[in-house]
Amino acid sequence: MHLKRFADATAYEAPNHWGVTGLRLQGFEDGGPENQWVGFSQFLPGGGAGPDATPFEKVYVVLEGEMTVSVDGTDTVLGAMDSCTIPPGEVRKIENRSNHVCKMLVVIPYPEGGRP
Repeated sequence: MHLKRFADATAYEAPNHWGVTGLRLQGFEDGGPENQWVGFSQFLPGGGAGPDATPFEKVYVVLEGEMTVSVDGTDTVLGAMDSCTIPPGEVRKIENRSNHVCKMLVVIPYPEGGRP
């Protein structure tokens, strides 16, 4: 088992994101997961990411608040404990359009070749 306490999570900056603080809960470390990493994102009101796409899928799980996910001109609002998978190559934009902080888990596979 690889244990990592929340107090030991490290901050990271994601490209094309604004109004967000990201913490790496698991991944990119000795003994951590081999196939994916897990981030915890706290989006301020008005915060978001995109529009862009990645060559790998990602999973969003909203823990608290709400997040609007826009794909192909369609907006979908995720609330607490809602989740979605964004497939490889799909252009998405996410925005916290509420007046509350949105807390969200993000699960993303490592780039080709596995854990760096």
